[in-house]
Amino acid sequence: MTYVGLLRGINVGGQNKLPMKDLVAMFTAAGCAGTQTFIQSGNVIFTAKPALAARLPVLVAAQIAERYGYRSPVVLRTTEQVAQVLAGNPFLKAGAPPDGLHVMFLDVTPAAQRVAALDPQRSPGDEYRVCGQEIYLRLPNGVARSKLTNAYFDSKLATTSTARNWRTVGKLYDLMCTCGS
Repeated sequence: MTYVGLLRGINVGGQNKLPMKDLVAMFTAAGCAGTQTFIQSGNVIFTAKPALAARLPVLVAAQIAERYGYRSPVVLRTTEQVAQVLAGNPFLKAGAPPDGLHVMFLDVTPAAQRVAALDPQRSPGDEYRVCGQEIYLRLPNGVARSKLTNAYFDSKLATTSTARNWRTVGKLYDLMCTCGS
């Protein structure tokens, strides 16, 4: 089965440096095949059996903490799950341009009462929709100006998130479709 591992906070703004060749080596040493990365921000495409994939977030995060001294959450998605994310963007369906669209991938599905308690006016001009284990974001003024951050959603939803822009999600899907072929 093909997966993407989405690491949070890798090589962003000169912080949490991690060479992609080292990241590939961690996944390969764990037993993954066809391992490749996309851009420098912690996107790893690989194939693995489901039992191995289930252990990877904890295993890789522990290796990063041991070798590099910081924690980086790892969120996994299968090719099918990423296809569903691409097909389900409510902002794209409503005609929003792809620029300014992002997706936060959550490690667990948040409780409905936590989702209901989110502040829809937290970041005026920005919009979000929580759909299962994803949060679709429309950030017309840019991600840097938004108050819809990982820290906000993680604390309010009791989850761990990592975000990608819409173009990156599409490219990851394309790479996943060709992984191992």
